[in-house]
Amino acid sequence: MTRSQSAPHAGFVIAVPALSRGTANRSEDLRHPDRLAAQWPVSRVVIMDHAGRVELDAAGTSAAAPRLRSHPAPSIGQAPPTDAVLLGSVDGIDHWAIRGDVTDGSGLRELGPLLSDTDAGLLTTATALLTWHAAAGYCPRCGEPTLPSPAGWSRACPQGHEDFPRTDPAVIVLVHDGADALVLARQPIWPPGRMSVLAGFVEAGESLEATVVREVHEEIGVLVRDVSYLGSQPWPFPRSLMVGFAARADPAAPLLPREGEIESAHWIDRATIRELLANPDDGWSGGDVIGGSVGMMLPGRVSIAHRMIQGWAESG
Repeated sequence: MTRSQSAPHAGFVIAVPALSRGTANRSEDLRHPDRLAAQWPVSRVVIMDHAGRVELDAAGTSAAAPRLRSHPAPSIGQAPPTDAVLLGSVDGIDHWAIRGDVTDGSGLRELGPLLSDTDAGLLTTATALLTWHAAAGYCPRCGEPTLPSPAGWSRACPQGHEDFPRTDPAVIVLVHDGADALVLARQPIWPPGRMSVLAGFVEAGESLEATVVREVHEEIGVLVRDVSYLGSQPWPFPRSLMVGFAARADPAAPLLPREGEIESAHWIDRATIRELLANPDDGWSGGDVIGGSVGMMLPGRVSIAHRMIQGWAESG
């Protein structure tokens, strides 16, 4: 195939993933210290505890979407605390996050799909940045202690070495047969019945597409083709970017789960997936499909995996 020819396409349309919906202005131009100081008196601050939990605004609990609770910045201090992180600007108002005590809070996994686009983006950024700061107290080059920048988007040591938040790319792949079946697999550490699509980290010197082919073959022993991009989602647990793909495989090829990584893998028909999506809380007893009386559950709505499975189910 030459570069001018079109490659076969295995993709389909997916809804914007729950954690990719942010609307805040995250421009680097917002992070100048003088600007931050001038804006602080009208800024808002979200408090997150060390378990990643935040509180909801009581006035928004009965609304269509719950709202993050934020505090007037002057109630936190006369200037941004050294450990505060700038999440972005919303309608001209800076929003920050800091660590602190939280009562009756919830985390990103629970709140991600429920919050508005703006709040989902703010909470995703807060989770990613504060998690990074907790693990980045020392310079990776010289080992000296580091201090955060005024906006919290970098850290520097006394030697002048600057460190930035790290993101690890990973592919997540929906393998299908080009007709009415897809592959779902489960890892042995997951709760009983939980199944999902395949995923793995990108290795050094490797393209995203090459990772798709390698990971699928390693995990279930199948060669895929027609690798097609679907979308992406930050996954700050602790620092991944999930890049979604679809790929085709021969349904007659045996599925060979990799020992120690994949407990089981099965072709599942579209009608079953639609039934599961229609009854997300009930699960499904899939004896005829996956063997025995095993209840099957799909990934939660906070994950891009859910959007991928849903998109595939609605595409046929």
